Amino acid sequence: MASPILFVKKPNGKWRLCVDYRRLNNVTVKNRYPLPLIGELMDRLQGAKWFTKFDVREGFYRIRIKEGHEWKTAFKTKYRLYEYTVMPFGLTNAPATFQSVINKALHEYLGIFVTAYLDDVLVYTNGTLEEHVEHVKKVLRKLKEYKLYLQASKCEFYTKETEYLGFIISIEGVKMNLKKIQTVQEWPTPKIVKDVQSFLGFANFYRKFIGTTP
Repeated sequence: MASPILFVKKPNGKWRLCVDYRRLNNVTVKNRYPLPLIGELMDRLQGAKWFTKFDVREGFYRIRIKEGHEWKTAFKTKYRLYEYTVMPFGLTNAPATFQSVINKALHEYLGIFVTAYLDDVLVYTNGTLEEHVEHVKKVLRKLKEYKLYLQASKCEFYTKETEYLGFIISIEGVKMNLKKIQTVQEWPTPKIVKDVQSFLGFANFYRKFIGTTP
């Protein structure tokens, strides 16, 4: 069973090969390993003064497909079939699998001075810059130990304010990204049920910033 492919344009203008694994996902036993709750992650950052943000480069590709199961990832092109030897995007269990790996790599420091949501890693420190530098070094050593490498262009070091998971984080607390506020203001009038669902999903993500919600 080979899956079809399509190309999706990335924000930087380049194209990403995507495999449509819907048929495979429909018959896959789901991995119930939980992803972190973003609200809980934000709560842990309260009072932090220093931030360093890492983006794990091609994190899914750091995980080897179990030997003998590569055929399940097969996709077809005009000329031939290909199979992944590493975990590709699009598999239903890929996020849970990667989250378990990043949690294992950083478990010693999670909830103390680092948090990780998939490939987005944030080091935070309530104390001095010197303490923060030491925290960053410890996290980098663990990432190196697990061969999880970083996308340098997406990393930020030693800042007092940063954007993380769609929010602006600083010593003053968690704020909504101004770009997201503009998105709400410019949201077109819904015309079909799907449009309404899209808006409700977006609004639900930022519900804590809406004064009338509990």
